[in-house]
Amino acid sequence: MGATPFEYRLDLEPEGRLDVADLRQSVREVNEMVGHYQKTLFCSSHTTAGFFEQSLGSRLGRNQGVDGFLQLIQELFPQQADYKFGRLGQKAGNAASHLRYIGAGLRNCVTYHNHIDSPVYFVDLDGLADDGEPRKRNAAVLGYDEERVVHEETLPIPVSMHPIDSVNLRGDQVGLFEKLRELATTHGIEKGRIDLTLDADERDAGLTVNLYETLLMQNDLREVLRDPLRFLSEKGRNLLRDAKRRDPVAIANKTIDYAKYDLVTVVNQLFDVTGFNESFIERFIARFVAVPADRLFRMKRSVSYLVSDLGGSSSEIVQGTDQSPILLQWRKSESQSRNVRIRLVQFA
Repeated sequence: MGATPFEYRLDLEPEGRLDVADLRQSVREVNEMVGHYQKTLFCSSHTTAGFFEQSLGSRLGRNQGVDGFLQLIQELFPQQADYKFGRLGQKAGNAASHLRYIGAGLRNCVTYHNHIDSPVYFVDLDGLADDGEPRKRNAAVLGYDEERVVHEETLPIPVSMHPIDSVNLRGDQVGLFEKLRELATTHGIEKGRIDLTLDADERDAGLTVNLYETLLMQNDLREVLRDPLRFLSEKGRNLLRDAKRRDPVAIANKTIDYAKYDLVTVVNQLFDVTGFNESFIERFIARFVAVPADRLFRMKRSVSYLVSDLGGSSSEIVQGTDQSPILLQWRKSESQSRNVRIRLVQFA
C-alpha cells in the first residue's frame, strides 16, 4: 500500500479578469510532500475557474499555446454578445465566462500523474468582481499513490424529448446527489473520488460542471448547441453593420460569412503558438465549419468530484455552492433517458 493521502487547500488571487496560473511552483512552496506521491488531484469549487486535463495542459505548455487556445474560446463567446443570462441583471461577460468554461472543456476536478513534468494550469475566466477587486479563489490539492474502485453502477437519467436539452443532475427530482452521499458514507470514504461517466453507447451528449440557471442553460447554452457559431456570427454582423455605416459602397456587395472567416484567422493564430500539425488544424477547422456541437467544443463525457474529510465531516462531497453536474444533449434520446455510470474510488 502507498503512503497515507495528504490534502490541503490552496488560496489563489487572480491578477485579472482572465488569469492563468501554473500551480506547480505554488504546490512545491506550500508542501513538497505532495510531489512524492504518484498522483495529485486538483479540485476547483468555482464555475468560471478550473483546470485543463493533463494531456491538454502539457501540450499547450510545451508550445506556449495557452493564450492562443483561450483567444479562440474568447472569440467564440464575445464578451458583450446578447446573452439572455445578462438580462437577469448579470453582466454579459459573466455569461460569456460560463460558456467559455464549458466550451474550453475546463474541469472542476482533475488527476495528474506526478512523474510527468507538465504544467498545472488554473484558468480563471472571471477573476475580477464588478468593483474591480480580485475574486477569492481556492483549490483543493490531494496527493495519493493508489486508488481502488469500491462501487460501480449505472443509473438511467430521464431526459425530455427535446433534441437540445440540459438536465441538472444535482436537482432534487433526479436524486443523484442523495445517492452519491449515501454511497460515500456507506463505504466510509475519507479520501476518494466520484466519477460520473456517460455510458459508452450514449451519443450526442456530454457532461459538465457549472452553474445551472435557466436562462444560461436553457437559452444561451441551447443556442450554442443549436448553432455553435451563433455569438461569433453576431459579432461579425455587428462589425459589418458598423462598417457599412462608415463605407456603405465598399461593404454593400460583401457576402463573406464573417464568423467562419474570423474563425479560420483565429485558428491559424492558434496553430502558430501551439505547433499542432496541419492535418490537425484542417480537421479542427472542418469541424467548426460543419458545426457539430460534440466536435466543436471539448465536450466531456465524464465529470468528477473529490470526497474528503478535511472539512470536518466524513465522506463529504467537495463542491462549490453553484456547482452542478449537468447532462447536455444535442440530439434526442429515443428512450428518453441517458445512462450515467457511477464509480466510487477510494484513495490510499
